[in-house]
Formats: sequence, C-alpha cells, structure tokens
Amino acid sequence: MSEIIVKVGLASCGRAAGAMEVYDKLKEYLEQNEGAYILKKTGCIGMCFEEPIVSLSGSELGEITLGKVNAENVINLIEEYRKDIIPSSNIILSDKVEAPYNDLFAYQQRIVLQNCGRIDPLSIEDYEASGGYQALRKALTLSPDEIINEVKISGLRGRGGAGFPTGLKWSFAAAAKSDIKYIICNADEGDPGAFMDRSVLEGDPHRVL
Repeated sequence: MSEIIVKVGLASCGRAAGAMEVYDKLKEYLEQNEGAYILKKTGCIGMCFEEPIVSLSGSELGEITLGKVNAENVINLIEEYRKDIIPSSNIILSDKVEAPYNDLFAYQQRIVLQNCGRIDPLSIEDYEASGGYQALRKALTLSPDEIINEVKISGLRGRGGAGFPTGLKWSFAAAAKSDIKYIICNADEGDPGAFMDRSVLEGDPHRVL
C-alpha cells in the first residue's frame, strides 16, 4: 500500500468551521507517530457547507473526500481508510466508491479552480508538478510583442463582467510611455456573496501569478 496522504482544507471557510483544530490534531498525532501519513494543507474545493473537509489518498479505496470532520473523529476516520473501510458517515466525494457529490463533480470542468483543494497553495513544487509555470517558461523565450500577440490569439478576456480582451489591455499598457509601470491585482470582490477571487488566491495563488 502507498503512503497515506492527508489534505486539510485551510481556506477561510475551513478555518471558520474549525479546520485548524483538525490540522493541529493531525500534526500532534504525526509528531507522536512518525510516518503515519503525509500531512498537507490545501484550499477550498467549493463545498464550504461541508467544512472542515479532509481528503485522503493512498489506500485501495482511491482518493476520498470527507466532510464535517472534527478533531475528535479525524484519526479514527484515517485508520478506517487505512484498513479499506469506507467512512460512510462522512464521505462526500470519491473517485472509486459511491459518494453523495460524485455526480455533481462529474459534470464540472474546472479551469481556473482546477488545483484548488488539490495542491498546497504555498508550495511551488506542488504547482509545478500539476503543470504550472509552463506558460511562463515559454514567455521567457518570446519578445513582449510576441507575448501580447499570443494572448490576443488565445481570446482571453477579463472575468469582471465586461469581458474586455486581455491582449488589447496589455497592448495599451505596453504602449504607455513611462520608465515605471505597475501591475495591480484587483481582488476586491465588491459584489455581495462573491468569493471567486478569494478561492483562487487562497487555493492556487500561483495561477494568478
């Protein structure tokens, strides 16, 4: 059997629901039982209502995601998983066994949020392992005009509602006469109930860069 990997969602929604207590319990147990599992932090997978969320992988059950986990039951849930026992009361998502939200996720094609809940947002190694920074490596071989042209050809547009062409916006900035230019990341989210920017910045900040 492979090593058990335990991922705890520590975005704002998870922390508000008690995910740090779950993480601290796992960390404490790991200090007393070295090698019991690999512990990782991750972002939100989009089901804030099921927080705290813990994902497990490495057993014959494949990858499973557990919801409403707490510091009192998390170790037992991991031990059940290690023995290939399905934690039926907490399982919410799985790539092998039946779970309540399998169908919901099966119809989704995640692009911007693809890595959220899967990688450690503070680990550049995790991001690169998922294919990250390939575009940056290509950009370093191109001239500024070639980069802008690539963005124009891609059809990339802003996600703020107006859908303004990104390549056109970049061409305006490139043409501006100044020795100093600034890049501003607007993550204000002034719309009521809007949390898209927060999810990306907390779960996959490298994608923004």
